Amino acid sequence: MRNNRRKFIQQVALGAAGISLGNINSAFSAKSYARIIGANDRLNVALMGCGRRVSAYYAALKDKNNNVDVAYICDVMKKQREKVGRDLQGKVTGNAKLVNDIHDVWNDKTVDAIFNATPDHWHAPGTWMAMQAGKHVYIEKPCSQNPREGELLVAFQKKYGKVVQMGNQQRSAKESQDIISEIHKGVIGDVYKAVAFYSNERGEVPIEKKAPIPEGLDWNLWQGPAPHQEYTADTWDYNWHWYGWHWGTGETGNNATHELDVARWALQVKYPEHVYVEAAKRHFKNDGWVMYDTMDATFQFPDNKVIQWDGKSRSGYKTYGSDRGTIIFGSEGSVFVNREGYTLFDRAGKKIKDSKSKGSEAGNTLGGGGDMTDTHVANFFNVIRGKETKLNSPIEEGAISQMMCHYANISYRINKSFKIDTANGHILDKDGMKLWGREYEKGWEPKL
Repeated sequence: MRNNRRKFIQQVALGAAGISLGNINSAFSAKSYARIIGANDRLNVALMGCGRRVSAYYAALKDKNNNVDVAYICDVMKKQREKVGRDLQGKVTGNAKLVNDIHDVWNDKTVDAIFNATPDHWHAPGTWMAMQAGKHVYIEKPCSQNPREGELLVAFQKKYGKVVQMGNQQRSAKESQDIISEIHKGVIGDVYKAVAFYSNERGEVPIEKKAPIPEGLDWNLWQGPAPHQEYTADTWDYNWHWYGWHWGTGETGNNATHELDVARWALQVKYPEHVYVEAAKRHFKNDGWVMYDTMDATFQFPDNKVIQWDGKSRSGYKTYGSDRGTIIFGSEGSVFVNREGYTLFDRAGKKIKDSKSKGSEAGNTLGGGGDMTDTHVANFFNVIRGKETKLNSPIEEGAISQMMCHYANISYRINKSFKIDTANGHILDKDGMKLWGREYEKGWEPKL
């Protein structure tokens, strides 16, 4: 009787997966059966952080093919979680609870996965604590606020075996995948250089000043793992990006993450050997923006390969004809690739092929969202279920690309270039290594 029941379950599972039964015992292990059956299960997901980026997930959460229930909507600002609750009401499945404290989510064993779209200082700690609680995590860029957190994320993922996808969604763009594959096959010869760039026209920022905590904001939880301090306006909503290194990672961490990742992907490089940076605040000299707003960075890699970063936060001039993208140079041609597709040129500069995306995700709009994010999220869900085996941006890859942003920031902060140990990515400069990690609020220290 038991054997008949087992055979019936196997037949149902394999039939649902579109697989012929055949010689079942030689083809599949018990884990395989469980994975196939699990592929038909619904996933309970939670939203952690309800700011500008969260709406980018709406389409994927509504998509019935993704088969998910929204179990929690969590944000430390009351009006933000309530807005997301209204946005999704009647449009997604699941009886989502609106909560202030992420610990409520971590403590719920029915939650399978978390979308971490919090401020930068919460990204890594929120992700490793979610893994410790048994959750898979879709972590927005930047995956870490400092280099040490990137190392820790990879270590936590290896320890707990959870699926962790970083939100550099261009890794899931078909056009980008296609042209990077062609580059690796030699379509432009030997690749030797990439120029990654970003231009925006961000305006003046208020000067940071002490102020009452905004109504509905849990300031202590907003600060979370970062050492706590008095509230200053206008910090909580978005300007924390530009108010120094306590919370954010500058424009390089905020946006270079995407294009530098594409550059590294195309050149098939890991850690650079040497980093040079020229950066400064060039606009609105007397406003509250305390970091650079303009940066040129050069990363030298083994085998004489180079990646350059051209970041302009407050100058909308499109140096390369687009507000963001990556140009890859090879011995026999070049490629311009961005979120809208790619253009292939021969060595003389003649256009050979133009492949434009029919998708809806491009440019530098706050929050973003579109077909690349939808595909990236679906890949995350499918790997959790075992329907796909390859994560498009696993944390060990994302963390390396993020490290390039940290190198650039650290070089700016210590005002000098430095060499890198290509074996482990560590900075070969004592001043640079002083900025490798950070202090945490008591009780929030990482425990691996």
